[in-house]
Parts: sequence; C-alpha cells; structure tokens
Amino acid sequence: MSAATTAALRRELLVRLLDAWLPRALHRSRRLTLVQAYAGEDAGIPGAALDVLAEFADRLGGRRVTVAVLDRGLTGGPSYTKSDNKGPFLPAGVSVHPVKGGPALLPAVLAATQAAGAPLLAYVDLMTRAPAAGHAEPAAGGAGSAAGGAGSAGGGAGPPGGHAGLAGDEGPDGGAGGGAAVVPLEPVYRAVAAGRPGELLLVLPAAARDRDRPVDALAAAGFPLVTEVELVPVDGAPAELVVFATASGHGLDAFKDALWNLDEYAGVRYRDPRDPEGHLLDISLSPHPGPLRRELLARLATGPASVAELRRFAAAATVYRSADVNSVLTALLAAGTLSRAPEHGRLSGDVVISAAATRTA
Repeated sequence: MSAATTAALRRELLVRLLDAWLPRALHRSRRLTLVQAYAGEDAGIPGAALDVLAEFADRLGGRRVTVAVLDRGLTGGPSYTKSDNKGPFLPAGVSVHPVKGGPALLPAVLAATQAAGAPLLAYVDLMTRAPAAGHAEPAAGGAGSAAGGAGSAGGGAGPPGGHAGLAGDEGPDGGAGGGAAVVPLEPVYRAVAAGRPGELLLVLPAAARDRDRPVDALAAAGFPLVTEVELVPVDGAPAELVVFATASGHGLDAFKDALWNLDEYAGVRYRDPRDPEGHLLDISLSPHPGPLRRELLARLATGPASVAELRRFAAAATVYRSADVNSVLTALLAAGTLSRAPEHGRLSGDVVISAAATRTA
C-alpha cells in the first residue's frame, strides 16, 4: 500500500501520545524507556519522537531515558542518533540505541536495556510497506548479543516454528505477502507488559484482526485495557489496524484524545472494527455519534450499567472517548430509549442506565 497515505497520521499520533506520556512517566519514575520497532519503512517517525524528547530537555536532567529503534533497514542515519549537530539537542541522560533488526528482537532489546519495572512506551509497526530485499527477520531469542546496550543486537534464525501469535503472511525475506512481517507476537506483548506501566501502540493489517485476535492476545499478556481502530485511506489503499494496550486509564484517555485530535485533512477516516455496519468516521473533535449509539444500546441490551461503566466501555471497546458518552446518553434518555436511576439530577458516574421497558397495551 502507499506508505504516504497513513505515514503523516501515524507520525502525528505517536508524537501526540508521547507528548502526553512523558509527563506521566517522569512523574512516576526516574528512568523510562521508549522503544520503536519497524518491519518496513519508518516514515521519519524516530526523528519526530526525538524532537519530542528534545522539547522536554529541561525536565530530563538526572533521569535515565533509553530510546531504542529497531529497524531492519537501519543505516545509522542521523534520525536515530544525537551525534549529528543538526539533530535535536538531548541531555546526557538520554541514550539512543539503533538496532538493525525488526520487531521480533524487541523482547531481547528490552531485556538488555533493563526496561522492566519502569514506564515503557512501545511503538511496533508490523507493516512491510517498503520491504528491503534480503533482510531476514531474526528470531526473538537470537538477540543475546545485545548485552551492554541495544545497539549491537545480533541475528539468528527465522521466527520459531508454529503459527500461534504470528502476524503476517510474508516470507522471512521480507517479500510482499499479507503486508505484515512474520513476528511471534506473544513474546513482544509480554515484554512490553513488564513495564510499570507498559503501553503498546501496534500497527498491523486490518485483515489480520480476525486471524491474530490482538485484543484477546494482549489481554492474556497482562494488558487490562485494549482498544483498536482501523485507519481507512480515502484513496482506496488497504486499511490498517491500530491497537493500543495499557494498564493505565489515563494512558487510554490520552490515546483517545490524541486519536481524535489528528489532522482531519490527512486523507484517512476511522472505522470501528466492532461496528457491524462498518460506518466510516471523519476525524473530528465532535465525531459522528451513530456507531457509539449502536454500541451503547447493544451493551445495555445485556443489562444495566452505571455511567462510569459505560464510559470505560466506550474508551476500551469502541473508537470513541469516554467524554463522548454523556451527550449520546442524554439524547437517548430524552428520546425515551433509555431510563436512569435516579430519574433526576446530574448524569454523574454513579447513575445507573437501563434499556427502557417495552410498553404493552
């Protein structure tokens, strides 16, 4: 597919997410890790991430910030290091480790950088939009030489045998196939979940959703909050699935805020994978409420729920923000489609919402 179709949007999404993540991470710990892993082209995203870190330079003094970039086509360009005088200024406590290798190396790189137990943000892009011929993806277990810094991660054989938890249909040489690199995903998920908290932004083909079931796999790996959205280019290019996983409610809200603040003229629309009607949504600060209305009604058809529970449901199980719920509930209550207890007062989190009883003659 055309990398340019979604590149600007993906870059802006990570920049906004990183801008919201850094203050929370710095408040929580004196060490933190940002890791990025690319199966194909990186669209300048690593350099944009370093620019964000440079903006926080005055707050990074005395901290240990580790940045690792895993890229199969890595050539050691200035986008990845702070040695170039034209690059962003980064304080001494920020170490940047370029790693020639793809996403399968991520668990070994995180082990080598001692990322567990501290705030961790991972961006993993499994799309092979511009594959480099002749680059084999090493197995996750083959990166033992990454000790002493992730910059020298070694190679190994291809991904281990078996089919469970693999994303993509291409061969190990990076040739075009299903549009995604063949990567054992469970070790990647578990490695990121070891962060405190760990947060993962994952990009893969939308067609891989039903086969790989990333939401279920991430929940099994230890992420209690997982949400997903499809990026649908208006030029007809194949859709991409973006999955965000975290253990932090604040992190989930930050992702949703970033998602709906992206460029509305980027040539991309959103689709909720769980919406049976597949309604396409324009990027907007006030998104069309139709799919959210349907999904809230479907949730309430299973039983009553508090407003707080419905907000959490919307944030994790739909493409919408928790802040979008109240306006939809207010409209449904006014139409008599729903009922509430207590019947009057502010629509606070402890108000219980139910599907209105069907009246009989």
